Amino acid sequence: MEDFRQKLNKIVEHLRSEVTSLRTGRASPALIENLEVDYYGSKTPLKAMAAISAPDPKQLVIQPWDKQSLPLIEKAIQNSNLGINPVAEREVIRLSIPSLTEDRRKELLKLLGKYLEEARINVRRERDEELKGIDVKEKNKEISEDEKFRQRNEAQKIIDEVNKKIEELGLSKEKEISTV
Repeated sequence: MEDFRQKLNKIVEHLRSEVTSLRTGRASPALIENLEVDYYGSKTPLKAMAAISAPDPKQLVIQPWDKQSLPLIEKAIQNSNLGINPVAEREVIRLSIPSLTEDRRKELLKLLGKYLEEARINVRRERDEELKGIDVKEKNKEISEDEKFRQRNEAQKIIDEVNKKIEELGLSKEKEISTV
């Protein structure tokens, strides 16, 4: 059951990372920290190359550790689908986060729905796999019928907890996106 719980928690963590990368009207380092930059021939996440901070709710500041990487980071941001134009200064890049339009909010809500549905599908797949495993153990006389039902109930409790986490995550992000 502990392996099952860990698999489901990985699904929730993956969902959380996808959801935090959705751009709302507020500046958050999570928005760009996993952006891939072509750095000396290899794709490197921005968080491994620079310090990212949010000095105010509408602005992000990127301060690369290697000053020669400034144009590479700027290019990666321009090529991303974030719709943000970087402003390069001497040693930092500033990003002004514009307010969301109504159309963009609707797009983000659709994307959020897609992420939530993928997570739910993955949870159902893991549940089916776990329940089949329990049934096989009972058929092979490894566990009793009572133990089978106990394990199935325990698995269902874990699934209910995870589905609740997914739902809460979705509702909080939906509220964040919808807030003007």
